Amino acid sequence: MALLISAVMNFGSYWFSDKIVLAIYRAQPLPKDSHPEVHEIVHRLAEKMDIPEPKIYLVNLPVPNAFATGRNKKHAVVAVTPAILQLLNSRELEGVLAHELGHIENRDILISSIAATLAGAISYLAQFAYYAMIFTGGRGDDRRGNPFGAIVLIILTPIIATLLHLAVSRSREYLADETGAKTVGDPEGLASALEKLHQSSLHRPLIGAPKYEATAHLFIVNPFKPSMLVKMFSTHPPMEERVKRLRNMK
Repeated sequence: MALLISAVMNFGSYWFSDKIVLAIYRAQPLPKDSHPEVHEIVHRLAEKMDIPEPKIYLVNLPVPNAFATGRNKKHAVVAVTPAILQLLNSRELEGVLAHELGHIENRDILISSIAATLAGAISYLAQFAYYAMIFTGGRGDDRRGNPFGAIVLIILTPIIATLLHLAVSRSREYLADETGAKTVGDPEGLASALEKLHQSSLHRPLIGAPKYEATAHLFIVNPFKPSMLVKMFSTHPPMEERVKRLRNMK
């Protein structure tokens, strides 16, 4: 039952991922005549990766950032903000776009959806156990069971599920960095871009509603103000480690 509920919810999010996210941010197609360089870079990278060229959208946020979404390679979307087009030079922008196409190449939306389904199923099981304890008064067929142990399990199980999902998200970020850097043949471009984007997010973070913060894992750098809880359960690996890995590729 828990797996079924989680699977239905996450399948809907996966199948309509591009439409949902673009609608949340009211994204618009990026005109080719006003931004030919972006279209040219994406076209070249898609040819290198041998994937269909994704659609390119503009997300009107006041911070430099980018993300990719879509249920598969044929329905992929890459989105950029106006600020990132102003902040980065051509070399750095190519690294960022290669990272986003790396997510598409590696089918990360599908893999993240599977991880979210499993994590959600585990969390629902914990909730079922919680309500079972309420309605049975903590009694079961086995009278020797420890109710305190059950309570601890109910508390820890969703945390373990969340950590599982986060571990998958972080590993996919590392892989997208590697895929993008290898495709371009220039790890330094992406490393430099990540440093700039990270510093920008620290000095001017977004303070958004929950519906926006729920999409934080899509962005190449988390654009939202990092609370203590966000730092503990971040979907992104430490920026210092990402940059270090990229520069070690050289």
